[in-house]
Amino acid sequence: MDIIFLQEVKVETRLGVPEWERLQPQTILLDIELAMPHSRSCQTDAIDDTIDYGQIVARIRQTLAEESFKLVEALAEHVCQLILTEFGTPWVKVRVGKPGIMPGVKQLGVVIERTQA
Repeated sequence: MDIIFLQEVKVETRLGVPEWERLQPQTILLDIELAMPHSRSCQTDAIDDTIDYGQIVARIRQTLAEESFKLVEALAEHVCQLILTEFGTPWVKVRVGKPGIMPGVKQLGVVIERTQA
């Protein structure tokens, strides 16, 4: 299986359990791994034979700018389902990190994996 990865993608969104925390966008970090549905691009060197990761990042930034989440788990699920349904990957793994939210903690977050149903 071939996997594309995107590491430390910075995204602005509204995230947090207290309502005041969701009033202003904050920066979160995403690490994303997604399986290629096939490996043709390895032979053809053609963008049409792969998943355009620039489009993935743009779509994630767009949807997270429009949405608000209480939990990092719900945000991670949203991103996974978006990638699975809109980009046709058979498997995705998403790590959501929320930096600097607690004193003495670099970041908190969650890692989830999902497959096509």
